[in-house]
Amino acid sequence: MLRQKIRPRVKGISFNRIIPNLLTMLGLCAGLIGIRSAIHGDFDKAVIAIVIAACFDGLDGRIARLLRGTSRFGAELDSLADFLSFGISPCFILYMWALQDIKSGYAFVPCAMFAACMALRLARFNASLEDKDNPKYASNFFTGVPAPAGAGIVLFPVFLGLEANKLQWDFLIHIAHSEILTIIMLVTTSFLLISTIPIWSFKNFKVPTAYVLPLFLGTSIYATVLVADPWGTFAFSGLLYLCTIPLSYRSFRLLRADAEALHKEASEEDEEDSTQTADEAPTPPITPP
Repeated sequence: MLRQKIRPRVKGISFNRIIPNLLTMLGLCAGLIGIRSAIHGDFDKAVIAIVIAACFDGLDGRIARLLRGTSRFGAELDSLADFLSFGISPCFILYMWALQDIKSGYAFVPCAMFAACMALRLARFNASLEDKDNPKYASNFFTGVPAPAGAGIVLFPVFLGLEANKLQWDFLIHIAHSEILTIIMLVTTSFLLISTIPIWSFKNFKVPTAYVLPLFLGTSIYATVLVADPWGTFAFSGLLYLCTIPLSYRSFRLLRADAEALHKEASEEDEEDSTQTADEAPTPPITPP
């Protein structure tokens, strides 16, 4: 009788653990494509590459948790990819967009500032992952503007310029290519990245049942407008995100006040219980001398 051949067992890493890292690598490649496109003056392709990188960045972490493929290696790779795609590529695109014709060497300072602040923001985020003492309500907020949102905000002049080119509005084209507007966006976004302003993360955001269908409708309308007019939609989305920052800060303060009030009430109840226990304790009998 012929013996059945036993196939050797392959030793290695499960493919489920590799999928999130593959998405991260695709996002990193998208950031590199953005730099290459900016060198050749294809700014529409450059900003599309950054948007694609942001999509991959939003997917890799969620898929890793879904497939139970989270790892320290993946977290480090994600930070490095984010730094290139959202720290290096956007400031390089803006330099090629409006600052390269400035003869002074100081024109590159805002770009370097943005890249440095992005690195500090990512390092602070990685360090906060090991902090287990944060209150529960703080998990719904980022500290400072997250990296993909920062890249979307700082690219506002490019979105505005591409929209102006489409509409052929000369005055808007001049504003979008203005060195002052580009520098203001770089410096402002840099401070937002390293700030301690609480920003909604939308990770544990619960939608009331009555607003589910309107949310679906609004998403459909947004997707339709995005396809019809992508540059204007991206520019408006950046401004809208900036408008939500005060609302995020207000929401954080209200949640913190409620948590402090509950903690104070619980402490007072514990003090009252301890006082009542001490009063109700039996008095020891007095023995005669």
